[in-house]
Amino acid sequence: MAKRVLFLDRDGIIVEEDQVDTFEKIKYLPGVFGALSSIAQSGLFYLAMVSNQDGVGTPSFPKEEFEGPQNRILETLAGEGIVFDAIHVDYSLPSDNCPGRKPGIGMLGEYFTDAYDLANSVVIGDRLTDVKLARNLGCKAVWYAPKKRASELGDELASTCILVSDNWAQIASFLLDDEHLAPRTTTIERKTKETAITLSLNLDGGGLGTIDTGLPFFDHMLDQVRRHSGCDLTVEAVGDLLVDEHHLVEDVGIVLGEAFAQALVDKRGINRYGFEILTMDEVLGEVALDFGGRPYLQWRVAFAREYVGSFPTEMVEHFFKSFSDGARANVALKVSDGNVHHQCEALFKAFARAIKGAVHRNPYSMELPSTKGVL
Repeated sequence: MAKRVLFLDRDGIIVEEDQVDTFEKIKYLPGVFGALSSIAQSGLFYLAMVSNQDGVGTPSFPKEEFEGPQNRILETLAGEGIVFDAIHVDYSLPSDNCPGRKPGIGMLGEYFTDAYDLANSVVIGDRLTDVKLARNLGCKAVWYAPKKRASELGDELASTCILVSDNWAQIASFLLDDEHLAPRTTTIERKTKETAITLSLNLDGGGLGTIDTGLPFFDHMLDQVRRHSGCDLTVEAVGDLLVDEHHLVEDVGIVLGEAFAQALVDKRGINRYGFEILTMDEVLGEVALDFGGRPYLQWRVAFAREYVGSFPTEMVEHFFKSFSDGARANVALKVSDGNVHHQCEALFKAFARAIKGAVHRNPYSMELPSTKGVL
């Protein structure tokens, strides 16, 4: 049977776009390991890396400075079950007009045989030249870019490109036709006479997003949730702050909890439980949680001050109670004595990292983590 090929760029889709000439410059993109591992394990594709590496072998980019990081990248990927069947790297400069340089196909002549099914093969890359490569090969393309850039394809390339996405979970789900791999996302809008909140959550993101509640310290704490959970989180919230902070903090907690409940769907394949012990200078914070379908808050925290800046510390407990109710989750928090700012921050960071563990989706399991048969 003819092989379907998945032609993969390296810089910009596996590691961040850069001249990767030192180990320190190797920075993997969010979700790439899980997605590529699922694709590799499916056996549906012959994996071929196709990369332009400008000027390797010149004084500005000695070959050994390329080969060290390249080998480290390949070894790391192999450790995740991602092994390339072929690697094609063009070392020329753009001015050389080399026929092997993408979107040229000079170094890919071996695929124009009956052994390969180019019509059903796919190129994944972050540049329009990768889409052009797919067109030149007679296959399809996934453009690794924000969906809003789809109009840049123009009529010339639109028929070649089958997906525009910068989310690896979505790409894997699309290629494998597996809903279980799709990114778990939700957006909630809640408006009352007291608050107006729009919240977007992607459990399979990369810690991206913005927070704006009008309460600087609260923004700082929610930013810890975004950054340390690995979830994409955007919150826009306004409320009757002239009255006090209560309504806004409560409603943000409820909406954030509801967003997790919605994004987790039926909770199949997740860890369900998460916990973290985290130190921050003189403070030790401990958080455990269970997305088990029942709300309950355990609060073993004593603050020595009523405010952090202008933010009432009593609102910290109320936020976590509201989250527990909205998510229908058990949440247990404990923190040692110390600087109140550090106490709060340790709790939010530990909470975020507990979430990261609990929502982790095991790629080879659709089991419900419960003996009851429902969560």
